[in-house]
Amino acid sequence: MAEALKAADFNTSESTGEVPVIEKIMHELKFRKLEVAHIQTITPHMIRMVVKGDDLEGFTSLSPDDHVKLFLKKGEETYKRDYTPRYYNADKKELTLDFVVHEGGPATEFALTAKPGDILEMGGPKGSRRISGNIKNWILIGDETALPAIGRRIEELSGDETATSIVLIPDPQDQQIFESKAQHEHYWIHRPVSQSDRFADVTQTLNLIEFMPNTFFWIAGESSMVKGVKAYLRDERGVSKDWIKASGYWKMGEIND
Repeated sequence: MAEALKAADFNTSESTGEVPVIEKIMHELKFRKLEVAHIQTITPHMIRMVVKGDDLEGFTSLSPDDHVKLFLKKGEETYKRDYTPRYYNADKKELTLDFVVHEGGPATEFALTAKPGDILEMGGPKGSRRISGNIKNWILIGDETALPAIGRRIEELSGDETATSIVLIPDPQDQQIFESKAQHEHYWIHRPVSQSDRFADVTQTLNLIEFMPNTFFWIAGESSMVKGVKAYLRDERGVSKDWIKASGYWKMGEIND
């Protein structure tokens, strides 16, 4: 196992004398009633759904980790769930959403049973948090729930940027391929969903990676995993908080899909 670089070896925030900016941009909040157009199982634990409709006129998503809010009806109850806009085709007024398949939960049930012509109600995005600055490298860390945002980020990067992704997934067949102008190196960690809160495999992988100047770290997924990886970056590798964005998408033991 390679020895991790310490804070004395490298600190991203000192590389240029400036730090990235996370700009919050608000959008007009609009409720949309959309129709399911296409459904595809792209991996054993991921269903891709394309929804369409005139209500998508003016749809705006400026950051790969934006989220829309889905309103899912189950019996007399309506459940609200946040999902990443994977891709938007403004000409066709079509929005692509990826659903992680887990046991239970209204979103998984909807994705598994939906058919073309079904209605999906949605709101947002309420706003975008756009990351900008002198960022040359991205290290993107997450589990299967963060995969839509990671994939979109990689695909939207320019040719003068590099990206490293570390993604925890339940099965080797859940690996995905992303097309990008950027140079991209990927690490896939296979673990059962029951171990989603563990972060040791991620930090062991990070120990193998040299952090280059102007590297931004984006982390998302199960909350305990995210906290553990963020603490490792700060305490063990000396990464400034200004170069980290960490988000807990869900928590073990709770139905979040």
